[in-house]
Amino acid sequence: MNKFRNDIKAWLLLMSGLGTILLLMGSTFYIVVLQSFGLHNVFGEEAIFTLTHWQSVLTNDVFQRALMYSIKVSLLGAIFSIIVAYPIAMWLRKPMAGKVAIITTLRAPMLVPGLVAAFLFVNMISYHGILNETLVFLGIWDSPRTLQNDEFGWGIVILQMWKNIPFALILIGGAVNSLKSDLLDAAANLGSGPWQRFKYVVFPLSLGAVQVSFILIFIGALGDFAFYSIAGPRDTYSLARLMQMTAYQFEEWNQSAVMAMMIMLTSAFFTILISIIIRPLSHKKGEIK
Repeated sequence: MNKFRNDIKAWLLLMSGLGTILLLMGSTFYIVVLQSFGLHNVFGEEAIFTLTHWQSVLTNDVFQRALMYSIKVSLLGAIFSIIVAYPIAMWLRKPMAGKVAIITTLRAPMLVPGLVAAFLFVNMISYHGILNETLVFLGIWDSPRTLQNDEFGWGIVILQMWKNIPFALILIGGAVNSLKSDLLDAAANLGSGPWQRFKYVVFPLSLGAVQVSFILIFIGALGDFAFYSIAGPRDTYSLARLMQMTAYQFEEWNQSAVMAMMIMLTSAFFTILISIIIRPLSHKKGEIK
């Protein structure tokens, strides 16, 4: 009887947080799922279960290009953000003068909204922007060149890096700083160089932070709207931009719900995939050569 009462108390304590997630936050998710299958309609049409909206979206060439483009740019943004954050985290691990000021400066992009950052970036790379004018002035280019809205999406990758490197630096830097100096000193005494210490000690022990950084950056980049709308290519939409256009310009709310589901499913798929890839690396065994 006492065990039953304790279980009831535990569930009642969980209801304050669990109820908020399931009822308030989850309600929008439930509606999107119903909309994608035609069971909820914005304009009051008859609710009938159908897979027509899914078939229409998944077979659409525009959607397929948007999906591949968003995945490509999000993956590159996450990978490069982590690659750049690692050496900075290792560098900041050492005691130095002005360390607090350096860290504060590196975290400044986190305080700039994405839309503002996109406009700043456009002013930098536009036809008569700062970069073009500087290169022409130095004689490197004879005339300005078109750098804005590039087809591949390097501009978006750069913006994602600029925005997410400080975030990755917080997580990876915390993991790197938690490593005891005695561990690295012991590896050095055994004859390992800087690269061996990073490969066999630092990297495996900080992979948890890498995994979290990669997943959160990828999910944020996949659903980003501001960067793609301002600096993205004109012939290819991002998933978020295409979803917004489908709902508000074409008033195809059911198809827009399918796109929202695809963003969530893609995020879940890559979350699982990244976890599967990274988990074995954190238990890598071998001799230090």
